[in-house]
Amino acid sequence: MTIFKNHKVEANQILKVIPEALLNHLSENTKVDYYTKVLHGKKLFYLLMYGILENNRLSQRTLEDTFNDSVFKTLFDLDQSETVCRSSISERLSKVDADFFKQIHTCIYEQFNELYSEKDKLKYNLIRVDSTIVFETSNKLAMGIRQNQHDRKAVKYTMAFDGILPCLSEVFTAPTYSSEDSALPEAVLKHVKQETDHQNIYILDRGIQSTRSMSSFSYEHAKFIIRAKENRKHVDIESLITNDTITDLGNLTLVKDSLVYLYTGKIINNKQANTHYHSELVKEPFRLIVAKSKEDESKEYWFITNELKLSAKEVADAYRSRWDIEVFFRFIKQELNVSHLVSLNTNGIQVMIYMSLIVAMLILIYKHANNLGYKTAKRRFTMEVRNLIISMIVIECGGDPNLFFNKT
Repeated sequence: MTIFKNHKVEANQILKVIPEALLNHLSENTKVDYYTKVLHGKKLFYLLMYGILENNRLSQRTLEDTFNDSVFKTLFDLDQSETVCRSSISERLSKVDADFFKQIHTCIYEQFNELYSEKDKLKYNLIRVDSTIVFETSNKLAMGIRQNQHDRKAVKYTMAFDGILPCLSEVFTAPTYSSEDSALPEAVLKHVKQETDHQNIYILDRGIQSTRSMSSFSYEHAKFIIRAKENRKHVDIESLITNDTITDLGNLTLVKDSLVYLYTGKIINNKQANTHYHSELVKEPFRLIVAKSKEDESKEYWFITNELKLSAKEVADAYRSRWDIEVFFRFIKQELNVSHLVSLNTNGIQVMIYMSLIVAMLILIYKHANNLGYKTAKRRFTMEVRNLIISMIVIECGGDPNLFFNKT
């Protein structure tokens, strides 16, 4: 029960988007319940969801205490006599079918996505794609990415964000994914394949510069807007600037809007077995937009896109929306503690990131519906869940929770 009477949506309403029937159905259609006596998929889901909400720094030890707490069991109607230990949780995370949690994430996203109006769908077809790195300080990861400036191993989370909700996540631990030119294209193309008849435009930062990747996007009919490195080598084909072109792009001034061919680096191995790169022109047209900052004319922004219908200003505005995913990363790191690895096993890491994104979606819908900030939404959502538990306990004891919460 909520104490925030001006809210349009309450936490208990949002929790209902995860019906027990869905969890039971997915349990039957995945391998999530193989070889387990207590921590069935449904119980592990409840445990991780509640643990992420209730703990600022989640660990396997806190998950053990949480599962053995009668309050947690009351909320989810679990057997009060069942208990688990930390080692059981650790082993379960390392072996449980991660696809169970991925499918829950997909089901929840699709439910909310269907509620977007046609106007919203036009607004939220801008898919921001970026990565964030999480380092394991103890260096106990079996497999991880090593950054040049760090000796520690790291995990890379590459995500897609539609402006309200995270719509895709990939976990990378292999060294080959240290480059964004490997991670970002893979995430984008996976999202393209899972969304049929999509009209998305993928917004990416400087991490991706490969002309081959851009060509693969066009081949898969994926529209993109990428911030390119300044003075990138290219050949002009045709200028798109006319007498009617608007050159005022807000805080930028349009300098160039042209169709161009881009160069790509081709690996050459000489007779001495030395490797070097040779620039090769790729004869596939892309659109290059160059704009100068009004505040500092020496600063230029170069955008490459295969989207020809948008104006230069619309392209620049779309790229500005990329900052939304940076805010989202800050939210899940600060409020959901994604920077802390509960499991050092790759499978466990995948389970935890899916669960973190599921909790994030619940909070973000609550935030959006009630017009709240990130921190306030997380705090109030958690408070309402606690109040829900209190109400259930009061009812169990034969009382009236309305008297406790002073609701009329």
